[in-house]
Amino acid sequence: MKIVIPGGSGQVGALLARTFQADGHEAVVLSRSPASAPWRTVVWDGRTLGDWASELDGADVVINLAGRNVNCRYTPENRRSIMDSRVDSARVVGEAITKAASPPKVWLQTSTATIYSHRYDTANDDITGIIGGSEHDAPASWKFSIDVATAWEKATNDADTPHTRKVLMRSAVILSPDRGGIFDVMLGLVRKGLGGTAGSGRQFISWIHGQDFVRSVYWLIEHNELEGPVNLSSPNPLPNREFMQIFREAWGTRIGLPATEWMLAVAAVLMRTETELILKSRRVVPTRLVDSGFEFEFSEWKDASLDLCRHWRAEN
Repeated sequence: MKIVIPGGSGQVGALLARTFQADGHEAVVLSRSPASAPWRTVVWDGRTLGDWASELDGADVVINLAGRNVNCRYTPENRRSIMDSRVDSARVVGEAITKAASPPKVWLQTSTATIYSHRYDTANDDITGIIGGSEHDAPASWKFSIDVATAWEKATNDADTPHTRKVLMRSAVILSPDRGGIFDVMLGLVRKGLGGTAGSGRQFISWIHGQDFVRSVYWLIEHNELEGPVNLSSPNPLPNREFMQIFREAWGTRIGLPATEWMLAVAAVLMRTETELILKSRRVVPTRLVDSGFEFEFSEWKDASLDLCRHWRAEN
């Protein structure tokens, strides 16, 4: 297969491209700032049609990962950049597919499990899950993430691509042992004895092992019956307190200093990020994926954390 990955220069894109290449497929990454890589990289701006669009003509799959990193302070300028980078890239990918003489069979559009409501009770699945933004116990500032996710998906759905199946990948936190990724950052805290409970510790963490993420992407490519929103997450999300305890045990660290909400607020300012990334309860389960027959290799965080820690040690 020829698989084109707009916005694939980050950790998740590299994880996919590396696997596709190893499996004998042709991976092409579209990037604003191309760098040397084992796969072919083509320049694009993520906003306007250009020579890059020809890569989609005759391709089998397009996986759009483009979007500015949300790990920043939500200033007016950053909010515009976060929103525009997602909406513009989805819109222009749709335009390129529409103009292609031989369009891709499937368009996998990354989205986020953050689109769902902040909740502690019933999990949000991809059939009956509640879209967030109106929760009484969530800060008003958290609504921005919901607005971004819904606009992102709308731009994809608005694209007129009758010959291309579209899947909205509502991904949970993707964890792989690669340096600079989310797992690497979290492990850094655990190793320093700072990987304790955050806030109340009640908030759920939805996650997916990088290996299962790649396998689920393959599954979505191969299963024509799956279209629209699909949650990519382990079927077993955990409260922060339990998640971090298992994480510390997997690494072999006994100490994990807790952080209150005010401490997290101060740290977020110093680190130029937002506490929403830590305090929002994302309780998400992959009903459609499981119902279609997909089986996880790492459905439990205990097994996943042990595997990730083992690979991180081997690679570092």
